[in-house]
Amino acid sequence: MVRLSYYKGLLLSDYYAPGLKWSDEFKKYIGFAYKYRDILEYFKREEIEIEDNVLDTLPFPMIEDKITLRDYQAKALFFWNRAGKRGIIVLPTGAGKTAVGIKAIAKVKASTLILVPTIDLLDQWYEKIKDSLNYSPGRIGGGYDELKAITVITYDSAYTRVEEIGNKFAFVIFDEVHHLPSEGYSQVAQMLASPYRLGLTATPEREDSRHRLLPDLVGPVVFRLRTSDLAGKYLAEFEIKKIYVSLTDEEKKKYEELRKKLKQFLSSRNMKLDSLESFHKLVKLAGRDPEAREALLAWHTALRISVNSKAKIEKLRELLNEYNNKENKIIIFTRDVEMAYNVSREFLIPVVTYKTSKDERSEILRKFKEGKYKVIVASSVFDEGVDIPDANIGIVLGGYGTSRQMLQRLGRILRKKEGEKNKALLIEIITKGTSDYNLSKRRHRATV
Repeated sequence: MVRLSYYKGLLLSDYYAPGLKWSDEFKKYIGFAYKYRDILEYFKREEIEIEDNVLDTLPFPMIEDKITLRDYQAKALFFWNRAGKRGIIVLPTGAGKTAVGIKAIAKVKASTLILVPTIDLLDQWYEKIKDSLNYSPGRIGGGYDELKAITVITYDSAYTRVEEIGNKFAFVIFDEVHHLPSEGYSQVAQMLASPYRLGLTATPEREDSRHRLLPDLVGPVVFRLRTSDLAGKYLAEFEIKKIYVSLTDEEKKKYEELRKKLKQFLSSRNMKLDSLESFHKLVKLAGRDPEAREALLAWHTALRISVNSKAKIEKLRELLNEYNNKENKIIIFTRDVEMAYNVSREFLIPVVTYKTSKDERSEILRKFKEGKYKVIVASSVFDEGVDIPDANIGIVLGGYGTSRQMLQRLGRILRKKEGEKNKALLIEIITKGTSDYNLSKRRHRATV
């Protein structure tokens, strides 16, 4: 008979199975707990009797399932279930990924841990579970520390608690699962014994290519829809418009000087900035090499000039004169905090950044929802994990070179109003002939 047990994120076994290796310390075969399901199936196929002491799950509570899924949400859950209750569902921002996750909890009826990247999402999941299942889940993170049979936990808190709770849940949901493959968080997935796994995201792909770890940690992509697949019926129809501006003569002179300085350094070291890996190499080199540090500073300053060009402010003034009326609600997106505050001061617009207190942000979003504010500006804090009221116009002044950010920002303006045929407009203001133009090209690599 094989005895399987759990110890601080590890599986311990008397006998070998694929995924396990011998440990002189434990005098047993050991492996990460996430291999539990595969190892259990291996021993069963080999007709080896098992004494299974791995899971010590919390009793599943009485719930009331109030969720009715849309047809595509039900289809997504069907394919996930058919894949053995393992895998990733990819739905655009605003398509109701949380509803799919909560319905999965109601169907699986097993102790469930939900991992989220932000406190906003922690609170959102809590409220939606309470409303949808008539059950108040536990929360860990953001000042909360309550472990229950259905618990929402931040990725950071899970990283510190996983050894303790790694065998308490049969089902784990990874919200915004693209965060999971990072160095630390991937260990959380490995140390959870949960046999049932669901990943939710709008874009699983990562710039560092670590999304290749997801099939092993969570399962394959089992269902995927693009924004355009739902536009018109479940999401608003939309248009993406690009407007090009130029640097001022003064900005252009400074920009070209900085880019020349960067180019000369790279040439002297036989380096190229053609990938994320090569950029990280420059950052690492800057930690010990003064010339590399100067080159990195030149890159950063030139980028800020291109992304935050003065012409963008003037073009924004024109757009606000055209679109700021009682029919529209506008969100202005910036790349950095400084530009967000510049816009706020220039146009007397409420601003939300990471520096904004929770109470102030809640008040701004409430007044935006009520129509008391028609325009707000935000840095990257609205890109993920914030429930945004029904804006219909987004103006992108700057951003990063990731398709995820572009899709997330588009998703912020796609909420469909009941009984109305509304159309969303995403306007991107781009400084031509600069690195800002290149960032925009990279953002649009995704199929919308």
